[in-house]
Amino acid sequence: MKKVFTAVLSAMLIAPSAWADTYVIDPVHSSVSFRVKHVVGKVTGRFKQFEGSINYDPAKAAITSADATIQAATIDTGVDKRDADLRSPHYFDVQKYPTITFKSTGITGQQLQGQLTMHGVTKPVVLAFESGGVVKDPMGKQRLGGSATTHVNRNDFNIGASSGTMAAMVGADVEITLDIEAVKK
Repeated sequence: MKKVFTAVLSAMLIAPSAWADTYVIDPVHSSVSFRVKHVVGKVTGRFKQFEGSINYDPAKAAITSADATIQAATIDTGVDKRDADLRSPHYFDVQKYPTITFKSTGITGQQLQGQLTMHGVTKPVVLAFESGGVVKDPMGKQRLGGSATTHVNRNDFNIGASSGTMAAMVGADVEITLDIEAVKK
């Protein structure tokens, strides 16, 4: 099943098809989360609001493209004071940069390449993904799913301090995990 999803994802990203089906991310059954080092432990968080789509060509059993938009102000680490600081100009500056976006550019094996834009900076990223496959759910809806993980350096996106005490407390490496279910339109 994993090989079928990989083949489908590859075909969809490399050569979008006019006959591709569009799947819309189901936010109720999906998550966008992150982990980052804090002093000697790790802090986890998530974004509560996001949307996106995946184009899938059933004839080729392949994904042709994927994109997503995250509302930066919905960051949630479970600590109100920390979340307010993360929304401030010290980190995400959500008033000036309200969204985080991803747009696919290609796929190789189980690696999805794309452009990630955060804090007004666009950088290439590679997400390692694992397919959940394409199925019809008990309600009769066609669903496509999978998980993807990447690591980014927050300094590359000018998020947070890059030197001094705060930089020493908060790690530069941020692990991002996407668990996605999408429903055919």
